[in-house]
Amino acid sequence: MTVTDGAGGGDRADAGGARRRIDVDAHGAYHWRVVAQNGRVVAVSARSYDEYGHCRAAFETLCRDRAALVGAVQHTAEGNGWMWLLRDAAGEVVAVSARPYERHSTCRSAWQRFRALLAEMVEVTGSCP
Repeated sequence: MTVTDGAGGGDRADAGGARRRIDVDAHGAYHWRVVAQNGRVVAVSARSYDEYGHCRAAFETLCRDRAALVGAVQHTAEGNGWMWLLRDAAGEVVAVSARPYERHSTCRSAWQRFRALLAEMVEVTGSCP
């Protein structure tokens, strides 16, 4: 199930048609995801949140602190592909790729595109959507 803001912030197309969505899982936990204009999910929250407001605030912090986030490309847990992740200043993983990639170079490019997309989302809206 997808939850959106009353003002439509989760549904509004932002930079290049990308948008932030907040979903609720079967256990009532909230997760954010970034969906590109083509409908492909490009990034997801690395953790779940007990309240909608906490989830939204975490995404806003991600946008605000985007320049300080440290990225890495690593093997998936299964070892059959690559994934990227972003860590905050405290070393906590805050965002991960939405899917595994076959090639390291493709994964690294996807990570760089996501970072650029965050910057565009803020630039277009003047804040984090």
